[in-house]
Amino acid sequence: MKNLKEFNSKIEFVLTDIDDTITTDGQLHSNAYAALWKLSDAGLKVIPITGRPAGWCEMIARFWPVVGIVGENGGFYFRYLNKKMNRWFFADDKTMIENRKKLDQIQSEILKNVPGCAISSDQFCRLMDLAVDFCEDVPKLPESEIQKIVQTFKTAGAQAKISSIHVNGWFGNYDKLTTTFQFLKTEYGLSEADILKKCAFVGDSPNDEPMFEKFPHSFGVANILDFQTSIKNLPTYVAIQKGGDGFAEITAQILKSI
Repeated sequence: MKNLKEFNSKIEFVLTDIDDTITTDGQLHSNAYAALWKLSDAGLKVIPITGRPAGWCEMIARFWPVVGIVGENGGFYFRYLNKKMNRWFFADDKTMIENRKKLDQIQSEILKNVPGCAISSDQFCRLMDLAVDFCEDVPKLPESEIQKIVQTFKTAGAQAKISSIHVNGWFGNYDKLTTTFQFLKTEYGLSEADILKKCAFVGDSPNDEPMFEKFPHSFGVANILDFQTSIKNLPTYVAIQKGGDGFAEITAQILKSI
């Protein structure tokens, strides 16, 4: 990974994870939220790419200085434009209902076999996935238990990704990357070459790895260093600081380059 100060490319879109990327210890601090506004005020288009649920994404798309949001690890995107909320979902209503029944079965198995985990407190806001909490509101589980959660999803034929706080599992051939491309191609008419040239991504954890691998302009806040041995594709640049402070640091460098 390169020193952040080596970045000097002009970009138009900032794609960013939320948890532990723009938040710090579970909270959105003033400097990180101000950084979002600085990017927007400078004419850059900000798009959160998150594992957080539909209920949160509805609010974020409406109230934050963003042009849209990809949620539940790519299950959908929302764009609030001209006082209308535009929503795209990977699956139709019937498929989502069928998938929820299967996820409910997986939930029972995980809670039975992995003591100490919990279903995330925001699960009631979710449409596409099941989020299992391993350190947000519970004492952090050992890696072996986190992997047991992942394996339970995979054995059932579901996808599973580890964030900094949850294991998210879902049915469907999508992830953060595929739906990010869907958003940018559909809403902005960008080609793949345009996307890779004009976009930067900021993240912090293993479920951001497809984004780190694909985007040449990729950034990690300093807590990405905690995962150096567990992910293959690291970001191109890394901040000195963690969480929201690191995001503010990255924002300052991006703004120097426009």
